[in-house]
Amino acid sequence: MTVWDGVPGQATVIARLREMVRRPVHAYLFVGPPGVGKEEAARAFAASLMCAEGGCGECRECRTARSGRHPDLVELQRSGAAISVDQAREVIGVALRMPMQARRTVVILPDFHLVDEAAPALLKTLEEPPPTTVFVVLTDTVTPHLVTVASRCVEVAFGPLTPDQIVAALTGEGVDTEVATRVSRFAGGRLDRARRSLVDVGIEARHELWAAVPGRLDGTGATVAVVARELLGAVEESLEPLVSAQDGELSGLAELSKAGRSSPSKTEVQQRHKRELRRVRIEELRFGLATLAGAYRDRVVLAGAGGSPGSPGAPGSLVSPGPPRSRHSEAAALGAVRLIDEAAAKLDRNPNEALLLQDLLVRLSGMV
Repeated sequence: MTVWDGVPGQATVIARLREMVRRPVHAYLFVGPPGVGKEEAARAFAASLMCAEGGCGECRECRTARSGRHPDLVELQRSGAAISVDQAREVIGVALRMPMQARRTVVILPDFHLVDEAAPALLKTLEEPPPTTVFVVLTDTVTPHLVTVASRCVEVAFGPLTPDQIVAALTGEGVDTEVATRVSRFAGGRLDRARRSLVDVGIEARHELWAAVPGRLDGTGATVAVVARELLGAVEESLEPLVSAQDGELSGLAELSKAGRSSPSKTEVQQRHKRELRRVRIEELRFGLATLAGAYRDRVVLAGAGGSPGSPGAPGSLVSPGPPRSRHSEAAALGAVRLIDEAAAKLDRNPNEALLLQDLLVRLSGMV
C-alpha cells in the first residue's frame, strides 16, 4: 500500500509526481476538470513530500496528511464564491511559518480558477516561499488572470477518466460490474459523480430530460419557459438527498449542544452546507449542459453521415432532410455546442442560474 492507492485512473500523472517528490520545487499547478482525482492526488503528493520515505502510506505523516489532519498540511476552504483577499493573507501567514512536525509545510489551494482579485496578494509568496514550504494549486482551467501564477508553477495536467477506468475503480470498491458500467455512462469522466450516481435513482430520468431538449424547442418563448422550469426543477430535486443529510447534521449539532458536548458552531456548519449545495448544484447544471451538448454533437454525426436530425424516425430536427440542408444542420449543431460551452464556462462566475439557462434556451430555440 502507498499513498497513491486512492488516486485511480491517473497512472501517468502519478508516475510523474513520484519523480517530482525526489526533487521538489516551490509550487505546482494541478489542472483538470473536477472529480478526476486532483484533490486526492494533492493530498497524496503532500504526504509524499512530508514522509521520510517519500510516501510509504503507513507512517503517521502519510496517514494524517491523507486524511487532511496533519498540522503542516493546510487546505484553504473558500467561504464565498471566490477566494478572498483576507483568505489569501491568511494563507501567506501559514506559508511563511516553519513546519511543526514534518520536514515540509504543504499548502493546498483548491478552486484557484476562482481566485479573482486575491491572485496578486498570493503571487509574491508563490514565487518565493520559504524553502520548507510547497504550494499545490488546484484549478479546473488556466484562466487569463491565472497565466502569471501558472508561469511560477510546475503544471501537472489531469484528464477525465475513461468509462473503463471508472468501472475498474468502482468494481475495486465492491460495486457490481453491471451497475458500475451503467453509472459510468452518466459520470462525464468523473469518479465522484459515478459514486453519487450509485444512489441517485433519478439520474437516468434527468439525463433523458436534458437529452430531449433539442427536440422540444420550437422557436417559441412559451416552450423555453416550460423547458427551463422543468430543467431547474430537476436540478433542485437532485439536491434533496444532500439537503436531507445536512438537516440531519444540524439536528445532531443541536443534540450535542443540549448534552453540553463541544461541536462546530452552527454558523460554521451552515456556511459549509451552503458551499456544498452550490458546488453540487453547479455540478448538476454542468452534467445537464454536457448532456445537452452531447445531444447536439449527435446531430453533427448524423449530418456528417449524410443524414439529418430531421430524417424519418429522428425527432426534433433542426432542418429538413437532404444533403444541402444537412450541411446547414451540422453548422447549426456546432453553433449550439459552442453556445452551451459558453454557458457552462459562465457558471464559474456565480451567475443567476435561471436567467443563464433561459438565455441559452432562447438562443438555441432561435436555431430551430
